[in-house]
Amino acid sequence: MEKQQQRHGTEEIPTRDQKFSVLNCIDLSSSDIQQSVSLLKQACLDCGFFYVVNHGISQEFMDQVFFESKKFFQLPLDEKMNLLRNEKHRGYTPVLDELLDPDNQLHGDYKEGYYIGVEVPEDDPQAEKPFYGQNVWPADYLLPGWRQTMERFHKEALEVARAVARIIALALNLEADFFDRPEMLGQPITVLRLLHYGGQISDPSKGIFGAGAHSDYGLITLLATDDVVALQICKDKNAQPQVWEYVAPIRGAFVVNLGDMLERWSNCIFRSTLHRVVGNGRERYSIAYFVEPSHDCLVECLPTCKSEENPPKFPPIKCGTYLSQRYKDTHADLNVYSKPQT
Repeated sequence: MEKQQQRHGTEEIPTRDQKFSVLNCIDLSSSDIQQSVSLLKQACLDCGFFYVVNHGISQEFMDQVFFESKKFFQLPLDEKMNLLRNEKHRGYTPVLDELLDPDNQLHGDYKEGYYIGVEVPEDDPQAEKPFYGQNVWPADYLLPGWRQTMERFHKEALEVARAVARIIALALNLEADFFDRPEMLGQPITVLRLLHYGGQISDPSKGIFGAGAHSDYGLITLLATDDVVALQICKDKNAQPQVWEYVAPIRGAFVVNLGDMLERWSNCIFRSTLHRVVGNGRERYSIAYFVEPSHDCLVECLPTCKSEENPPKFPPIKCGTYLSQRYKDTHADLNVYSKPQT
C-alpha cells in the first residue's frame, strides 16, 4: 500500500498504519554480552531507543503496578489535588501542568501524573537536596498497599537500570561498572512517574498533544506502557521536515531511551531522541522511570568520547543543577494552584 502523508507546516505526521519504528531488542538474560553490547550500541547510534526484555520484573508484578496506578487516577480530582506535587517534585501533576514543547503546543500536556522519588528521612542532611526527601503518599485507607507496591517497583526498576547502564558503559568503551560508582548510580536521583492520558484526541496541526515533543533530561528512561499505540519518536531531531514513527508496545518489555545527560557525557556520539505522545481518543496508562546520577555528579565529556578532532561540545555541569533548571522550565509555577484567600 502506498504511504499516505499529512503535512502540517514543516512537519510530516505519519498516520497509525503508515510507519512503525523498528527498534533493537536487548535481552538482559542473555549470556552473550558482546551481542547485547553490539545491539545496544547500534540502537544508541541510530535512534537512542530500544526495547529491554527478560529484565527480571515479573509480568504479574508489572500488571499489579498498572492496576494500582489506575486506582489512583480514578480517585476524585479533589482527592488527587490534596496530593499536589511539592517543590521537591513529589506527588500529583494535573492535566496541562507540564508544557514540554512551548514553541509548538497550544496548551500544556493532556496527561496527569504522579511523581515518586528517592525516599530520604526528613532529618537526613541529604533531604535538603532538590530531588531527595520524603514522598507524598495517598492515605492507606484510600489505597491500601499502594505505597508498598510503588516502593517495591522503584527498587526493582533501579536494578534493571543498572544492568542497562553496564551495557551502555561497555558500548562506550568504558569499564562495565563505570556508572555503578557512588557519585553516579550508587546514590542516584531516580524518579518513578505514573502517567494517565484521559483519551483526548491530539492534533499536531493545532498544537494539541498528550505529551509535547521533548527529549528526557538524564541518563536513561525505562518506560512501561499498556497496549494503546500513541508514543512517537523522531530519529533525527535536526531533520526538516521532522519524520515521526510510532513505537509499538510490547507486553512485559521496557522501552528504553537515552537522555540529554548521556548525550553530553558521550559528546553527542550517543544522542537523546525527541519523542511525544499523540492521543487517538483511547485512554492510556504508562509508567516512566527516570534514571539520573547523584546531585553532585559532574557530567563532563567521557575520556573515550573526545579527541583533538572531536573536542568536548558541552561545559561540565553538576547533575542537580542541570535537572533543577529543566524541571523549572517545563512545569507550571506551583503558585497557580494557590487557593484565593477569603
